[in-house]
Order: sequence, then C-alpha cells, then structure tokens
Amino acid sequence: MASQVSALRLFDLIHSHRVTAAIYVAARLGLAELLRDGPRTPRELAKATGADEGALGRLLVALSTIDLCSRTGGGSYALTEVGARLDGEAAQSFKGWAIFEAELLSKTWSGMLETVMTGKTAAELQGFASSFDLMGRSPDLVGKFNVAMTELTRLVTPDILRSYDFSGISHLMDVGGGSGELLGAIAQQNRKLRGTVFDLPRCAEAASQHLQQTGISDRVEFVAGDFFKSVPAIADAIILKSIIHDWNDARSISILRNCRAALPGNGKLLLVERLMPETPAATDEDKAHALSDLNMMRGPGGCERTREQYRELIEQSGFALAAVHPAGRFNVIEARSA
Repeated sequence: MASQVSALRLFDLIHSHRVTAAIYVAARLGLAELLRDGPRTPRELAKATGADEGALGRLLVALSTIDLCSRTGGGSYALTEVGARLDGEAAQSFKGWAIFEAELLSKTWSGMLETVMTGKTAAELQGFASSFDLMGRSPDLVGKFNVAMTELTRLVTPDILRSYDFSGISHLMDVGGGSGELLGAIAQQNRKLRGTVFDLPRCAEAASQHLQQTGISDRVEFVAGDFFKSVPAIADAIILKSIIHDWNDARSISILRNCRAALPGNGKLLLVERLMPETPAATDEDKAHALSDLNMMRGPGGCERTREQYRELIEQSGFALAAVHPAGRFNVIEARSA
C-alpha cells in the first residue's frame, strides 16, 4: 500500500504541467473577468469567449478541482478567492504571470536536460550571451516579461514595507527597477523620500507613466542606463529586487561594485532576494526556492543563494553584511559600505 501511495504521488507530480496549461487557457479566455460580477453558465461563457460550449464546460470542471472556480446552482460557475487573482484588474493579479509561465518558461524548461548536461543556459545553447539578450529581440516577450515581474513585485511589496523601515533614507535608487512598482510603493509610504528608477531605456515609458499615475513624479524620476557599465552617484541608498539572482558571481560582483562606487561612505545597499536554506526540505517554500534556482540556471544563468553565499558576494563587492530582514518568501538583505 505504501508503495502505491508514493507511486500515485509521483504520478500527480509528473503531470503538474497540465494545471499550468488549464490556468493559461482560463487566463487567455478572460474567464476571471467574465465571472467578476457573479456566476455564469458554460453557455454564457462560451458565447462571451467564442469557445466551444462542451469543451469549455469540461475546462470549468477541471478549474473547479484546482479551486479557481466552484459550481453553483443551475450549473453555473463562480470565482473562488484564488480564481479572482486571475483577473487582470485584481489588486494582486497573476494573470500576466500565467501567460508568461505558459508561453515562455514552460517551453524553455522542456530543454532542462540539455542545460543539466552542459551547464549552459537556453540562450547560451543558441549562441546568445544571456536570456535577456535573446528576449530583447522580441518586443512581445519583453512586454509579457515586464507584466509578470510587475505582478510578482506587487505581491511581495507589502511584506517588504513591513519588514524594513525606509524612513531614514533621503534618496533611494532602485537599480533595475523596471516600471517603478516597488519604488513607487516605498515613496508613497515615505512622503519625504526622493527616488530614482534606474534601468534600460526600454523601461522609460512604462516607468514614467506609472510614476505619474501614482502621483509621485515630482520626487521620483526615471534614469536610463546599464548597471553593468555604471550606476549614477545620486542616492544615499540603493535597492535591487530580484536582480542579483539573475547573474553568476562574476557578473553579480560587477553590478554590486558599480553600486558601491555610486554610494557615499555611509551608503546602504538593500537586496530583495530569496534565501536558499543550507539544507532544503520538502516544504512549499523550499520547493519554490529550489525551482526558482533551476529557472535561473536554465534562464539568465544565475542562482538562488544561501545567506552565507550572499555574505561572501557582498564582501567581495566592498560591502559588509549588516542584517537580514525576512519579508515573506523574500528577504531584505541590508549591507553597508565596508
């Protein structure tokens, strides 16, 4: 009996990709938006989406088994609390991530064996320097990537704001800050803070629009540049969220040394990253960290690091580890100029 239970558990794990596919179809059909105002029948949803009624009904059954919707009276379906996060206008939506995961990540993961055998990323195996160089050739993929990253940042931002006191910082620069989602939230909470979002020129339009919409464009600006070349010396603190895990040690040190050169003697460095446990266990959190580590290996070539590995990286870059502030599944790793 024990062997049968373990075999069935493995069987369920093997076809986990089917769950991703079902969620993706729901996202692309906009089912969460259609169910936002209340239950609807498969026939009503089929008419609204143009889908085949019978096939859509079977999809809804599958979605109900993973708690994205529930069946109500009269054969209608209603959104669950989990399913509501697939609404693109939800406060903590993951619709963009569902599309990004299915259209980009799941496809590149099909070549994981080649990466494990060679130690090379998907991009390197195709002759590109990094996954970002490869993705940059497709504006559509860049757009989907940016939406997904914004959604993840929006999810973890409340934990970051609870875990770290930004009130002592006068000018904070978010290096690799994308559309300014994180810095915007920090600036809204700290009304005296001035800020700079620093990223590639392609992020300028989205960042400027976001900063204006959040009403902080008078004290937070966007500056274009490349953190591998230099970082502007304009702030007394620098924050990088989910940047260092993208890169190997050599490239990470290059980024961090540029940050060190840009900071004053009493400057602060804040890294928002996952921390791999020294001995990962079979828990949801450790699984998330380990799978993210594989994603970095197959994608940009970075890794998820332990606290000790971050300490070594920080010290090699001219900083000293000051503290680690837990923030949900992430951490705010605080360092000072050494």
